[in-house]
Amino acid sequence: MNDQELLRYSRHILLPQIGIEGQERLLGARVLVLGAGGLGSPAALYLASAGIGTLVLADGDTVDLTNLQRQILHRTAAIGQPKVASGAATLAAINSECRVIPLQERLAGERLADEVAAADVVLDCSDNFTTRHAVNRACVAYGKPLVSGAAIRFDGQIAVFDARHADAPCYHCLFPEAEDVEEVRCAVMGVFAPLVGIIGATQAAEALKLVIGCGESLAGRLLLLDGLAMEWRSITVPRDPACAVCAK
Repeated sequence: MNDQELLRYSRHILLPQIGIEGQERLLGARVLVLGAGGLGSPAALYLASAGIGTLVLADGDTVDLTNLQRQILHRTAAIGQPKVASGAATLAAINSECRVIPLQERLAGERLADEVAAADVVLDCSDNFTTRHAVNRACVAYGKPLVSGAAIRFDGQIAVFDARHADAPCYHCLFPEAEDVEEVRCAVMGVFAPLVGIIGATQAAEALKLVIGCGESLAGRLLLLDGLAMEWRSITVPRDPACAVCAK
């Protein structure tokens, strides 16, 4: 690190769990964020400001007026622009040293597989089960840790699925894929603005810890947040030995 980087990240470096070595790991890391909306906004902001070297931001949507209530990565002037372009501009203003790769597409198939394979950590900030299960399958296939978040109304959840550990569950273990699952979208049900900030920031925290290698991750646990009562619950998630995705 140069003198400017030592100064910028000095508050991280002061932490014995991070130090110079941990910060250098962040600077050399590549993180994939799927979704530049409510969850992806705070997650990407904290990842970039914390010093992630390469941040791949994937989203096929454009900025809409209704997004601005909670998607803090975007500004009023960005309405109509691709979310990844708006997001890249905001992140560059915060930390120009973070290399942001904007992908204006909903990653799937080989494109998704390639990006997951190239990443050190994957954050699922999407809003649909099809993407979540596709991302999970790719993370299991390439042995990449997955930080999954969701938020609707006043309820949030976050979990880590770390395929690098033989006994770790995957997303499919917790939420088996089924054709009759009803999608619950915030466009219909609503979402409390700060809730996505809490969950998205927690996703960033888990991703940073995974890159640095400090503390304990949420692997094997599901955190549930009741935003109205502001109460957290932690649930242990066992691996399903008959899982169609991660069972050997």
